[in-house]
Amino acid sequence: MEDRIVAPQFYSDDADEAGLRPRRLDEFIGQERVKETLALFIQAARNRGEVLDHVLLFGPPGLGKTTLAQIVAREMDGSIRITSGPAIERPGDLAAILTNLTQGDVLFIDEVHRLSRPVEEILYPAMEDFALDIVIGKGPGARSLRLNLTRFTLVGATTRAGLLTSPLRDRFGVILRLDFYGIDELQKIVTRGAGILGVQIDQGGAAEIARRSRGTPRVANRILKRVRDYTEVRADGRISAEVARQALDFLGVDALGLDGTDRRLLHTLIELFGGGPVGLDTLAAATSEEAVTLEDVCEPYLLQIGLLFRTPRGRVATPLAYQHLGRPVPANNQEALW
Repeated sequence: MEDRIVAPQFYSDDADEAGLRPRRLDEFIGQERVKETLALFIQAARNRGEVLDHVLLFGPPGLGKTTLAQIVAREMDGSIRITSGPAIERPGDLAAILTNLTQGDVLFIDEVHRLSRPVEEILYPAMEDFALDIVIGKGPGARSLRLNLTRFTLVGATTRAGLLTSPLRDRFGVILRLDFYGIDELQKIVTRGAGILGVQIDQGGAAEIARRSRGTPRVANRILKRVRDYTEVRADGRISAEVARQALDFLGVDALGLDGTDRRLLHTLIELFGGGPVGLDTLAAATSEEAVTLEDVCEPYLLQIGLLFRTPRGRVATPLAYQHLGRPVPANNQEALW
């Protein structure tokens, strides 16, 4: 699948987004409950001169889990080591990372639910006892050696909290969920990003970008940069509401933040399958997309804004989906929903 401007996943083009990320907790916009909780536990740990308890952040991609992990490290005056579950292939890889941490460091593991079972088992005593159990030798002569580790904070991030094993989840002392952002919060993020990028933008332009950003800061920042490019070439360099609308229409992002892939899914569901219900694999084959792409990238937002509904028999287009595509709502649509 091609890179989609409204997809929340991290792309290579987002490598420069680090400059747009807040560096301290008081600079972080949105997620007020998460910020309040983190601030309390960080202050408590600092008052006692201890490291922060292990933190699990879960929620859809692009909402700021990596940014919050970096902020935790700065607030605790420590360094951060960033890796991901799939990147840690063997127990020895994790052991090498853990033994190189210094007192108060933050180890951030993205996609922590994808750790292999042998690696995960090495992590248990490291999280609980700050120790590393190593088996030396094989057979009857094998012996276990325990190495003490410096105290550190593990920050795990996942988009699928339900796939975490219970032993791993239970070892996190702070578990926080990140939710989609409101338009007002995204407007502030866009305005802040425009200031950092040196882009002139008015409230109307920022609001228009915010409305089409699917509740996701990463998408908002990505759209801002593409609208900036459009404005520099086809306008006077200042992003107004009208210029933002023209740029986003040019980019194929409609008023609800849907792009061509989203609209093709809904068109296929309505035109080929009468609005559903239809199974995920059938829908994926009909749209020439991977089932995991539809389930993890398209569906969460379509479900959130009420254009799609999941039933025991499959996916169903809601009346709002028909209205958004300018189609009459069939009389049996409500029956299909149930």
